[in-house]
Amino acid sequence: MSHVTMSHSERGTSQVLFNHARSAVSYTFDEPNLVSAAGLAPVMALAQDAGLADLAEEKISVRNTGADKGANAGAKISSLVAGMVAGADSIDDMDLLRHGGMGSVFDRVYAPSTLGSHLREYIHGHVKQLGSVSSGFLVGLGGRAPLLPVPAAGDGAGTVFVDIDDTVIEVFSAKKQGAGYGYNSTRGLNGLLVTACTSESSPVIIGQQLRKGAAHSARGADKVLADALGALKKIPGQDAAVVARADSAYYNSKIAGAAARAGAALSVTVRLDQRIKKTIAEIDDEAWERIEYNNAIFDETTGTWVSEAEVAEVPFTAFTSKSEDQQVTGRLIVRRVPEKNAAKLAAGQDTIFDTYRHHGFFVRHEALC
Repeated sequence: MSHVTMSHSERGTSQVLFNHARSAVSYTFDEPNLVSAAGLAPVMALAQDAGLADLAEEKISVRNTGADKGANAGAKISSLVAGMVAGADSIDDMDLLRHGGMGSVFDRVYAPSTLGSHLREYIHGHVKQLGSVSSGFLVGLGGRAPLLPVPAAGDGAGTVFVDIDDTVIEVFSAKKQGAGYGYNSTRGLNGLLVTACTSESSPVIIGQQLRKGAAHSARGADKVLADALGALKKIPGQDAAVVARADSAYYNSKIAGAAARAGAALSVTVRLDQRIKKTIAEIDDEAWERIEYNNAIFDETTGTWVSEAEVAEVPFTAFTSKSEDQQVTGRLIVRRVPEKNAAKLAAGQDTIFDTYRHHGFFVRHEALC
C-alpha cells in the first residue's frame, strides 16, 4: 500500500492546515507482495534476452576502488535502465527499485548512492563503451522484435529512412559539466540522435551522442552516423535500401562520405549560398513542373497556407571547394513557391528572389562501396 508521512502541523485541526504550509510529504510503496511498476517485468525480461546485462558486463571496464564502485557493471547498468523506464530522472529517484516487492523482480537491488558512485567513476572513454553496448543491444533487440518492418508495396516500400539531428537538453545546475548555451539560447547539453524508421514503423533510435551545450550541430556527426548505419546493417534480416536524411546543418562532405561508405543514399537540405543561388538562377523556365499538395502546408514565414508549388532538378556536384576525392556528384532538387512576404517584396531584392522563395536539397543514390 502507499503510505503518506505528514508533518506535525498537518495532523492538527483544519484551522492549522489552513494557516500552515505543508513542510514535507513523502510517499512509500511498502506492500511486499506487489511492485509499483508491473510493466518492468516484461520490459526487463526482453532486455535480458537481448543481452543488455551481458554486454554491459563485457564492455564496461570501470576501475575497481576499495569500495568496488566499478564492480557488477552489467547489473548496475540494467538497474539504471529499469529506473528510467519506471520514470526515474535523477539518482535519488532510483530508490523506487527498492520499494514493495521489487526485490522479487531483480536479483540485485542497489541503493541510489551505490549507482551514483558507479557513474561517477566514468570518464570520456566510457562514452564509447556505452555506445558499443547500445549498438550490440540494438542488434540483439532486432533479433527478437520487428523493429523496422518494411512493406513490400506502397509509398516507401523496401526503404529504411535514417535521420540525424540534434537537440538541446535544458539543465539548471550551475555546476553541470558540459552545460552551455547553444543555438536556441537555452543552457543545456547537446544530444545528437540518429533514428531509423519505415512507413510501417515508429522511429527507432540507432545512434546517440551527448555533447557540450554549445556544440555545433555537425560536430562529430559523421562518426555517429557511420556507427549507427553500421549497427543498422547488423540487425537480423535488415537488407532493405537505406536513405540517410538531414537538414542543412549537416550539408558537408563528411556526412556525404559516411553515408556513401555505408551504402546508403543521401538526401540533405542545402544552404542557399551564392553557388546554389547561381545554379537555381540557371534552371530553364521549362524545367519547372507544377505540383499540388494533397494537404495544404502552413508557411509560418508568411502566415499563409501553401497548396501548390513548382519543382525542378538539375545535375549538381557538391562540395567543389574540397579536394576531388571529397566532391560528390548527384542531383539538386529545388522547390519554389511565390514570395508573399511583403517586407521582402518591398525591399526590392534580386529578380529571382523577389518573386519566389526556394527550398533545395541534394540527393545522391550511388554509394562508394
